[in-house]
Amino acid sequence: MKEITIILFERLGLLLIIAFVLTRFSGFKSLLYREFNLKMSLVHAGVFGLFGVAGTMAGIVLDGETIGHFDFIVKPAQPQQLVVSLSLVAIVIAGLLGGPIVGMGAGMVAGIHLILLGGVGFLANGLVNPLTGLLAGLTARFFSQERVIPPLKALFIGVFPPILHMHLLLILQPESIAIVNKIGLPLVLSNSLAIAIFTAMIGIVLTEQENEAALATRRALTIAEEALPFLKNNPPAEMAAGLSNLLMNRLKLAAVSVTNKQEVLAHTGIGDDHHHPGQSVYQSLAYEAIQTKEMKIATARSQIECQHKNCPYEAAIIIPITEANDVMLLITFYFRKAHHIRPVELVLAQGLGQLLSNQLNLLEAESLKLAIRDAELRNLQAQINPHFLFNTLHLIATLFREDPKKARHITVQLAHYMRFNLKLVSNPLVPLEKECDHVNAYMEIIQARFANRLKVIFQYPEMIPEVSIPPSTIQPLVENCIQHGLRNIASEGRVEVLIQQQDSRLQAIVRDNGCGFPEEILAEVTTKPLTEHQNSGIGLYNVNKRLISLLGEEAKLHVRNLPSGGSEISFQIPLKVQA
Repeated sequence: MKEITIILFERLGLLLIIAFVLTRFSGFKSLLYREFNLKMSLVHAGVFGLFGVAGTMAGIVLDGETIGHFDFIVKPAQPQQLVVSLSLVAIVIAGLLGGPIVGMGAGMVAGIHLILLGGVGFLANGLVNPLTGLLAGLTARFFSQERVIPPLKALFIGVFPPILHMHLLLILQPESIAIVNKIGLPLVLSNSLAIAIFTAMIGIVLTEQENEAALATRRALTIAEEALPFLKNNPPAEMAAGLSNLLMNRLKLAAVSVTNKQEVLAHTGIGDDHHHPGQSVYQSLAYEAIQTKEMKIATARSQIECQHKNCPYEAAIIIPITEANDVMLLITFYFRKAHHIRPVELVLAQGLGQLLSNQLNLLEAESLKLAIRDAELRNLQAQINPHFLFNTLHLIATLFREDPKKARHITVQLAHYMRFNLKLVSNPLVPLEKECDHVNAYMEIIQARFANRLKVIFQYPEMIPEVSIPPSTIQPLVENCIQHGLRNIASEGRVEVLIQQQDSRLQAIVRDNGCGFPEEILAEVTTKPLTEHQNSGIGLYNVNKRLISLLGEEAKLHVRNLPSGGSEISFQIPLKVQA
């Protein structure tokens, strides 16, 4: 018994080496994640069936109660000989990983081989394999939440197939009691331990694959984040050069090339003596990547199609970078040898392509959003109150009869006011000095119109700080005071505009001595257009929107009613904000 046990463990060592080789194949991963269809199930059944045949060949032959020979089993056994097979290890693993179909299919392949070998108990040897595969597959359903059964559980499960084998042998060959006593315990020990070791090996492989995938994902995310500043660069050549240098430094490839649909924009790495910017895109695989928007892999020098006879590249990965469902860039990873392209490189390349494509789309969406917002803001800035224009023209016509000099002055102020409004669409921010001139022109016109019932005061520093603000910001606040706050004031109306510097901020205050804001709208007068209220409108909302959009939340309007009557509107701007 001791000799048989040692021999079986030695032979199982060879099987475990074969099993380790199996785990290196990419198709083995589909079993670990249970992502296989009927076709793949049959393929895996055949592979594990052959693995079972190898287990049989690595077994031993008993002639009576003695070992017949130590050679591998390649010839049929004699009628008095018993084939002690190690195929159950492969069949149990097939059932645990692939389920009943894979397990039973592999068992049938190994069982037919054992029946063909003949010998004592050939029928028991043949039946136990498909039966074990079926039972192992059904057992795996109890562990469906686990990708790989833990070794201790596998050790426990591995005890039963040899016991089932011994029972079948006794049922079909009652006279084989002595043989069962001799081989029963060695088979139970060797099979259960081999199955436990195999499942532990699979767990290690799975962890290794997950670590590689996690590493590739982490590297792709890091590179995509570092590539963002280059993607924002408008000149294509600078953007491409930055990308190629970044990828070359991070991935340590033979070379990296960045192209558009027509030509090479940048190339970094070996072979730059004949792969250089400005060269036409000539690879058939590159055109296929553009058409299909899918990653392409060149595994032979002929697929790279380089015309240079000493080109150092033998393989390449071509990654399309899309924007708005159109290929904008091609990034090519070059390799000296085809076997340098490992699965981790493929995962990294595919993930990197998706991330960079997503970033381009996000940048485009952000650019479009900014363009729409800019158009909206400039449209708001360019609005001119027609009533103000008509009333001012009527005032000028009246003054030409009564005070021509003042009429000419008001005409000049109106010209300044109109010129400023017409230039609003050209710049989102203007110097404070120009804004003050604009307010001055407006207030002089208003003072001339309401000379008998309104007094307008404008105070600002002699040295106006060099700070920029959205154009036509203060004037609408003054207009709101006159149209709404003072609408019922027949005399002694007062509007005061104060611009002052406080530490690192510029503060602008516009206050009046009118009726103030109704309490029910005071909290929301700047947050939404209250066009349904006759004493409100969209002026304050528009100004507040432009301040926040262009200068940030800290520049928003603050509105309050004064205890003495009237209202006050103010905002603050950091002096560091420049045009």
